[in-house]
Amino acid sequence: MNILILGSGGREHAIAWKLKQSKSAQQIFIAPGNAGTSAIGNNLNIGVSDFDAIADSIKKHSIGMLVVGPEAPLVEGIVDYFEERPEFSDVRIIGPAKYGAQLEGSKEFAKDFMIRNNVPTARFKSFTEKNIAAGYSFLESLKAPYVLKADGLAGGKGVLILNNLEEAKSELKAMLMDAKFGAASSSVVIEEYLDGIEMSVFVLTDGKNYQILPEAKDYKRIGEGDTGLNTGGMGAVSPVPFMNEVLQERIKTRVVEPSVKGLKEENINYKGFLFIGLMIVDNEPFVIEYNVRMGDPETEVVMPRIKSDLVEHLIACADGTLNESAIEFENNAATTIMLVAAGYPEAYEKGKEMKGFEQLGDCIAFHAGTKEINGKVLTDGGRILAVSALGENFKDALAKSYRNADRILYEGKYYRKDIGFDLMDY
Repeated sequence: MNILILGSGGREHAIAWKLKQSKSAQQIFIAPGNAGTSAIGNNLNIGVSDFDAIADSIKKHSIGMLVVGPEAPLVEGIVDYFEERPEFSDVRIIGPAKYGAQLEGSKEFAKDFMIRNNVPTARFKSFTEKNIAAGYSFLESLKAPYVLKADGLAGGKGVLILNNLEEAKSELKAMLMDAKFGAASSSVVIEEYLDGIEMSVFVLTDGKNYQILPEAKDYKRIGEGDTGLNTGGMGAVSPVPFMNEVLQERIKTRVVEPSVKGLKEENINYKGFLFIGLMIVDNEPFVIEYNVRMGDPETEVVMPRIKSDLVEHLIACADGTLNESAIEFENNAATTIMLVAAGYPEAYEKGKEMKGFEQLGDCIAFHAGTKEINGKVLTDGGRILAVSALGENFKDALAKSYRNADRILYEGKYYRKDIGFDLMDY
């Protein structure tokens, strides 16, 4: 089977790397891909939202499976686009249809889904420009910190956590009245702050059956000690060492099962990955958010821990037979360290030559924001390279990730040196 993966980041490189290992995978295509994916398959110079060009490539390259990496084309309706065209009926597509993609495309939609299906989450209300005064009043009813979330897609940067009430009101105004996050913040969800530890659970579902993938914990802030601006992710660890049998069972029965049951009962066309962001408070799971695709950089620690054939699981997902085979995990730990550009997540420069790849050992380098020109690898994004490693435990894996992160050289390189700092006592 020829497989097309949409996307250009570390997530897509990691997925391509894993799918390539399957006996069922013939040729791997990545659109548009990066310097790393070109070593695994064939990069296609096509944007993830150019549905017509994607359709042409599916015909040209006899694609049997389309794996949608990022959220934008899902929210824009790529699944619906192909399902409305009978000539693509034999193509298996991994990702939800447009309606289900609102679980990520709209925070309000996701919250309402949680409430309808008894999925534990923080108390919340949503506001627009028309009822901003009510938003101010709701903030006054809460205790600090205050959590403000742009309703729409904001590239992982639309969430603000603020300790000062007046600052929270000012930011609410900036989001609703001044379009701080563009159209994404034309509606804002304000929710009660939950004090706990974050983690992510990943589910592969065909809309009625499900398989739980390895869990992970990522680190969003740019600065050490979880300080500074939010990013797309600075590193990740899998498994989480605070997971125990009680918590595992609670996540399964109180979060995963009602979420999948909700998809089934509401007839939501959903065949793909469901990312569930959790806050664990006193060993109780609360859902912070849903994403309708794999996370990044979590994918870079989840994929190396999957032992069984992922292509076969994706076929089962698309065919609605996911209950017939269980996903097997490796009994080890994985970590990843994200190398980023100077200035990220604000303004940064591209086109810096990267060196040191030949020095890498006992790790997997997943390219996130790179391109290759005349045999040279250049930086081409804010988050540039995820250095992943496996070990007997996460501390062993971290040592390998950091050792190799030091070996990659480019102007302005930055990475957090404290990934996993809050897990050392477990």
